[in-house]
Amino acid sequence: MKPLRSWPQLIRSWLIPHQLGLAHDRFWLKPNRFWLLLVGVFLSVPSFGAEVRPNVVIIFVDDLGYSDLGCYGAKGWKTPHLDQMAQEGIRFTNFYVSQPVCSASRASLLTGCYANRVGISGALGPNSKVGLSEKETTLGNIFQSQGYKTAMIGKWHLGDHESFSPIKRGFDYYFGLPYSNDMWPFHPNTKSTFPPLPLIENTKIINNNVTDKDQAQLTTQYTEKAVRFINENHNKPFFLYLAHTMPHVPLYVSEKFKGKSEQGLYGDVIQEIDWSVGEIFKALKNHKLGEKTLVIFTSDNGPWLSYGNHGGTKEPLREGKGSVWEGGIRVPMIAHYPKQIPPNSIQHEPMMTIDLLPTLAKWIGAELPKLPIDGLDCRSLLLGEKDARSPHKAFWFYYGNNELQAIRMGKWKLILPHSCRMIEDRPAGKDGKPNGYRQVKLEKPMLFNLEEDIGESKDLSEKHPEVLADLLKEADRAREELGDLLTKKTGKGNRPAGKVE
Repeated sequence: MKPLRSWPQLIRSWLIPHQLGLAHDRFWLKPNRFWLLLVGVFLSVPSFGAEVRPNVVIIFVDDLGYSDLGCYGAKGWKTPHLDQMAQEGIRFTNFYVSQPVCSASRASLLTGCYANRVGISGALGPNSKVGLSEKETTLGNIFQSQGYKTAMIGKWHLGDHESFSPIKRGFDYYFGLPYSNDMWPFHPNTKSTFPPLPLIENTKIINNNVTDKDQAQLTTQYTEKAVRFINENHNKPFFLYLAHTMPHVPLYVSEKFKGKSEQGLYGDVIQEIDWSVGEIFKALKNHKLGEKTLVIFTSDNGPWLSYGNHGGTKEPLREGKGSVWEGGIRVPMIAHYPKQIPPNSIQHEPMMTIDLLPTLAKWIGAELPKLPIDGLDCRSLLLGEKDARSPHKAFWFYYGNNELQAIRMGKWKLILPHSCRMIEDRPAGKDGKPNGYRQVKLEKPMLFNLEEDIGESKDLSEKHPEVLADLLKEADRAREELGDLLTKKTGKGNRPAGKVE
């Protein structure tokens, strides 16, 4: 018996048994042969059961350091739910954000583009006149196109004007803050001129002046809203984007976790985020969705080191948030999808947030955005497939106002000449009071072998001039496509951000 290769063939064979070489009377008089035939049919269809569309949950925290989770070496606090997530799934050691700052990083996650391609840079403030353009296709749009219910809960930070609302960027439901929690009148370290910080549900402001007491409840509120969304949509496909405000300073934690860690307030905050992750998994388990849901946990950039014990940790990386050294752009990332991702997997191949949109789009059968994107399908990396390799030739790291500052190609990292802030050799801040950075001007290109020198301590540019030349050519390619303020190059592929009319 020849194997059936498609469902149309299967249907025709049921209706016209003689196509299988069986006379009608012989076919129906041999029930055992009929059931054996069906078993053979199902076994002969290669894609049967392999293309089930998962629910997807992305948990995106703010300013979490590379070594802030137990499974990445954290000390002083515990993250049992995230550690279990890693034990049952896959942990990435070379996962990147496109830029080491809030708005730009989120733009890349949601669009699959380098942030400067879509006109977003830095951290957008209150009453910003720009935001994520309606011409861009977001992850929310991708999932909506395939009939998913979508929710954005937490920090948005891609434009606070109503025209940039998540509700108008692919999300059916929104609950959270429009920008960072330190952009408010009660900033403890500056004479703030910020307007009142609003808490928004869908398109309505439900609290027009968030206070410190309100901030202490944010992690819990976000979690409760996320669980409710799962409960209400458990019988249909859904996409949940949960973007925690914490551990961005100023730090706040609910009473149930206050004083619970050895380290202090920062550890308390991380333990509450870990609890939140546990509540998400509990909700999935309650609806028997654990094996039908892909859960991804990562951070928008590295830790805010100038805040000392109120900032995260980045060992063994160099520097943190606000720099393109590894500590600013390499972040923890865990993915969990039982029976699809082998447990206890570790992925050393590099991947970036820009890859999530094309990877998930292909996974659920959605079309890619019509406008060019930069991410590539990395499903084989997420699934921990043997011998899977990154599809990228290189990653480009921009910062500031469209400044090309670094390139990664394979094991090699190029730091280009630019001015940057550094915390090295300076005492860190304490208890919510930051200490200042020193400004450093990097005069020449530097080359590092990240496989041998993850801390970027040994410049190998003179020892490997041929490698340096290759990366400098890649930098020219980036400049041609996306421009570079430092070399006064205009890119051909940049698109404008959305603007308030």
